[in-house]
Amino acid sequence: MINSKKDTRIFQKGMLCFLISFLLLFTGCSAENGAGKISDGEITAQQKTATQETKTQKQTESESQSLADDTSDAASTEQESTTDNLIEATTTTEVVTTISETITEIETATETQQAEMLVSAPAFDVSTVPAYNGNAWVFINEGTPFFTDEYLTDTSYEYYSVLDNLGRCGVCVANIGADIMPTEERGSIGDIKPSGWNQAKYSGLVDGNYLYNRCHLIGYQLTGENANEKNLITGTRYLNIEGMLPFENMIADYVKETDNHVLLRVTPVFEGDNPLASGVLMEGKSVEDNGEGVLFCVYCYNVQPNIHIDYADGSSYLIEPETTTEVVTIQEETTQQVDTQPETTQEVTTQEPTTSSSGETCWKSATGSKYHSINNCGRMDPDKATLITIEEAERLGLERCSKCY
Repeated sequence: MINSKKDTRIFQKGMLCFLISFLLLFTGCSAENGAGKISDGEITAQQKTATQETKTQKQTESESQSLADDTSDAASTEQESTTDNLIEATTTTEVVTTISETITEIETATETQQAEMLVSAPAFDVSTVPAYNGNAWVFINEGTPFFTDEYLTDTSYEYYSVLDNLGRCGVCVANIGADIMPTEERGSIGDIKPSGWNQAKYSGLVDGNYLYNRCHLIGYQLTGENANEKNLITGTRYLNIEGMLPFENMIADYVKETDNHVLLRVTPVFEGDNPLASGVLMEGKSVEDNGEGVLFCVYCYNVQPNIHIDYADGSSYLIEPETTTEVVTIQEETTQQVDTQPETTQEVTTQEPTTSSSGETCWKSATGSKYHSINNCGRMDPDKATLITIEEAERLGLERCSKCY
């Protein structure tokens, strides 16, 4: 119970604060409810808009995914097509390569078989060869090769028999064409010692003074085959230059002029177990014109005029001892062999000139300003070289050749 004005005022102030607080609280809630309230129509519109946006987004995503899938499928298809094409091309290339290699192998095998058949063909009867009578060669079988036309081919090849158990060369066959002829200078073959090699020097009697050459059965100018022991025999200078070289030159000239082929078979003839061949049978026939350009069958004698040769060991001696010709037997272990390229492409073997207490000797060419240790250094003509002393050469103003010394 209120007893005084003071208490009344206190009461009034309390009620007023209460009412104000209530009004403030009520007003705040109403404002909050008014601001946050959304009508059912507004909710429906937002839902429709959201739904439409979702559908549109899903449709866009679906279209993008579809486009990506189509692009991926196209790329995959293109890649598969490219891969298939690559595989097909690779397979085709491999097939073509395989076929080409197979053809080459067949051709090579055919050529080898032909060569082997030629090598194994029956040898001619050496007893029918007449004794040497001053000619370097003689026709055999009326000049017609023993091989038949079935061996003629327009494919170049060469074949060299393996050495026999005595270290001797066998039959060599080559179908010579321009494509296998040499394009570079011949190198040294001095390391090859063919069977029967027993060198001797006959100054002034033998062209080049030395009895033996390393003779190519198939000439270097025909196939470029050089330091091949299967293609080199011990042959006299006479056999090399007078016997075999003219026929090799005939073939080389014909092939260069016509671009045709020549089938050549060369057979070294050994009697019994002799290491030195008695001679060489050469058979040649041009292919494309069936022998009109080149046709021969000859036996070339492995002899040297005025010199006796023992074919059992290669030793030799002068038949006419009354001549003043110097004869020197060459010891292989003490004398160095020097092989150089002469004017002709036929093999030529030379050695250093002899030395004596009276002074060393050397070779003077017909032209030039140097003296040489061999008579066919470089492009020297051995037929025009002169043997003089080094003292005399220096007195003439000649200088020592650095190539052969």
